[in-house]
Amino acid sequence: MNDPKSLPPKPWHCLAIADTAAEVGANLEAGLNSEEVAKRQEQFGLNRLESKGGTHPIIRFLEQFNQPLLYILIIAGGIKFILEGWQSANGWVIWAVVLINAIVSFIQETKAENAIAALSSSIETEATVYRNGEKNKVPSSEIVPGDIVFIASGDKIPADLRLVETKNLQVNESALTGESTAVEKRPDPVEENASLGDRKSMGYAGSFVTAGQGRGIVIATAKNTETGRISQLMENQNNLITPLTRKFSKFSRQLLYIILGVAALTLAVGLGYGQSLNEVFEATIALAVSAIPEGLPAVVTVALAIGVSRMANRHAIIRKLPAVETLGSATVICSDKTGTLTENQMTVQQIYVGGENYQVSGSGYTPEGEISSADQAINLADHPMLIECLQGGMLCNDSHLIQEENIWKIVGDPTEGALIVSARKAGFTLAELEAEMPRQDVIPFESEYQYMATLHESSDRQTLVIYVKGSVEAIVSRCDQMLDSDGQVIPVDAAEIHQQAETMAASGLRVLAIAKKPTQQTTLDHEDIAQGLEFLGLQGMIDPPREEAIRAVAACKNAGIRVKMITGDHIITASAIASQMRLKRSGRVIAFTGEDLSQMDQQEFIQAAEDGVVFARVAPEQKLRLVEALQSRGDIVAMTGDGVNDAPALKQADIGVAMGQTGTEVAKEASDMVLTDDNFASIEAAVEEGRTVYRNLIKAIAFILPVNGGESMTIVISVLLNRLLPILSLQVLWLNMINSIAMTVPLAFEPKSKQVMEQPPLSPNRPLLNKPLLLRILLISVFNWVLIFGMFEWARMTTEEDAIARTMAIQALVFGRVFYLISLSQIGETISSKLRGKDTEIAEVPVIWIGIAVTMVLQVLFSQVGFMNTLFSTAPLDLQQWLTCFLAGLPMIIVAAIANRIDPPNQLAQN
Repeated sequence: MNDPKSLPPKPWHCLAIADTAAEVGANLEAGLNSEEVAKRQEQFGLNRLESKGGTHPIIRFLEQFNQPLLYILIIAGGIKFILEGWQSANGWVIWAVVLINAIVSFIQETKAENAIAALSSSIETEATVYRNGEKNKVPSSEIVPGDIVFIASGDKIPADLRLVETKNLQVNESALTGESTAVEKRPDPVEENASLGDRKSMGYAGSFVTAGQGRGIVIATAKNTETGRISQLMENQNNLITPLTRKFSKFSRQLLYIILGVAALTLAVGLGYGQSLNEVFEATIALAVSAIPEGLPAVVTVALAIGVSRMANRHAIIRKLPAVETLGSATVICSDKTGTLTENQMTVQQIYVGGENYQVSGSGYTPEGEISSADQAINLADHPMLIECLQGGMLCNDSHLIQEENIWKIVGDPTEGALIVSARKAGFTLAELEAEMPRQDVIPFESEYQYMATLHESSDRQTLVIYVKGSVEAIVSRCDQMLDSDGQVIPVDAAEIHQQAETMAASGLRVLAIAKKPTQQTTLDHEDIAQGLEFLGLQGMIDPPREEAIRAVAACKNAGIRVKMITGDHIITASAIASQMRLKRSGRVIAFTGEDLSQMDQQEFIQAAEDGVVFARVAPEQKLRLVEALQSRGDIVAMTGDGVNDAPALKQADIGVAMGQTGTEVAKEASDMVLTDDNFASIEAAVEEGRTVYRNLIKAIAFILPVNGGESMTIVISVLLNRLLPILSLQVLWLNMINSIAMTVPLAFEPKSKQVMEQPPLSPNRPLLNKPLLLRILLISVFNWVLIFGMFEWARMTTEEDAIARTMAIQALVFGRVFYLISLSQIGETISSKLRGKDTEIAEVPVIWIGIAVTMVLQVLFSQVGFMNTLFSTAPLDLQQWLTCFLAGLPMIIVAAIANRIDPPNQLAQN
């Protein structure tokens, strides 16, 4: 072997058993001996997936300071200490702001990558192996290639196996393949190009045995298993930055260059006027501090956290804060079928009996609905053959329908459960039927025969009757007669029955045939039903789409979001569900299988990802490639999944969505969001909330930046004109942190607008500051500069007190901000609509009023409390001065109205 840690890659599923044993050095009769096991454990290592080490918390905390804009604040604080010594209040306050930002970011960051550890736990179990000629139980971590492993119902397969012997073996591989039903396994080789879900001769690590038993040769352990390969795919995927973080990063770099340039100009002009070094640096630092929106990161965090809370109320748990905003930008949602778009409950929809077709209404396991013919209600008593078909399906059954906390559930196989529910809809109950016709014997379902049979006493207790259900081929081949529409016994019409079954299957239905045979015997064997059965009918069932999911898909399409189905189910079933969900492109369901995708080159693959709406039987790598292909076209991709096989794609997607009820721990750890109800409608609700959060964030930016602009203009112009600074660096920090947060956070609580899902997705290429928003910011900034500069100069001339003049300038600015806040909120929008004669109710946004009240309390403390006067160089104001500041801020109402015409608040995130 070239690689001492793994066996050479082989298409094990298509190799003969003897060839497989020879390749791995397995002994089918006695297993490996202890010496060989020890040797192979040293060679291959433990059958365990090693967890990937995370970043140390201290390193992650220090990384929070690695932001361009924070560099300026850190340097500014340092300069203050150099000029004024370590007792400098300015320096400590500036550094405190930096520290608070870092702490908030550190607390909110969720970089715990536990997916590989979850994969490890998914493969750990105890196994029965054949060693030294005896059966032994050993920890799964000690299994080596070449071991002979025994598996039985209830076991978790501990490693990848090439099956050598099976008996009615069924394995649930949904975590790997995405296929919702258990797969029958056989030791016979399959075709080399068979997809993962079609490799009947293989058992894969982490899968569960649901029925039967078997024996297999271990051909791969640890990271060389299919589960291990997926873990490596996940390790290779980097966490993608979201559109918002990408825009903030670009905005920060641009702002950094502007600040450095203007600060250099300020420094040069100040020195040119002959000002002292301390005065020049105060002006330069004040400029730098005024230009940096210190409060913005905190506001963004609060807005995202509020979005998280709102989404949790709508069954969507956000694990990573930026995912809230990413949802608002989603252009494509790739969804699994089972349980997300569908009920995850098999439901009989069509019945064929005596030459007639019947429809069954209702969905899921709730026994509510009716049976009709040609869309007409029927009297069940007039259809005795239908009654017998329903009774046969209910009696030849090992499952049970129960109700827990008003929720109907099936105990047993979902397919059998569907037969019980269809009979319940006709008024039958299992307890009453079994009391009337008690079971005497049973032949359990065996994959070799493809049927199940039960023996019952008839209701008259004089004879017995055998009911059989199974695949159409197995049942019809054993029937020699059937009943026609008049109830007359006629020879079985196999061609007609197969035609009806194919029609149902073409609609995505899974079809079961039901038959009976009168008998006198008290025991049951396969020979008893080899022939002479009387065909009763067909029942076609499907996992139906959720009604709310259909509405959610329509809402997504209306919002310009494309929905694609990526599933492990058969392409016919998936396409039928897609058609019912109205997932069509150019009027039709365009579907591809994993095999189709495997034969495409990269360009064809990307085009298929764009055109297709259904992707069936796809491998984990193909799910990952589909996400990458869509992202390569500029799409923002949301991906849903519940299994191990979904984890790499979940991690690669811009937002990974895991199922909370049926999802594996691996899928949840790889995701950004978890749905507590496994419902696609909750994704649509989360997108709605994500768009609302993004709109509110843009409102926050539109509110914060004009203050920074006005402050910066005030300082720059004062320096150019060689005037006294109207506002100092610590006063700027107060406005940008405490005041801004108190007034901006309420915008994060703004409710969603009615038009939020009637607009196209937010473009990922849309700049954070587009032209209309820049015009808005410039207009409000100019007014703020006039307000600050004008009030300062007027107050200084009338009071001859610099501290009072600065305090009045700040209070006038705050009153102007109050009016601007109202104009940006939905309160302002509804007031504007009222003034235009529209019958609109005033929006109830109490948080806005709370924010304004808190702001005014803080501003009173800022100017009227002694220690605040000392810290921030302010002075107390009298009532007349307060009134003057209020009146100076009133013109903001007119300026804000002009800004709202340029850039309407309800379109801030769309322009």
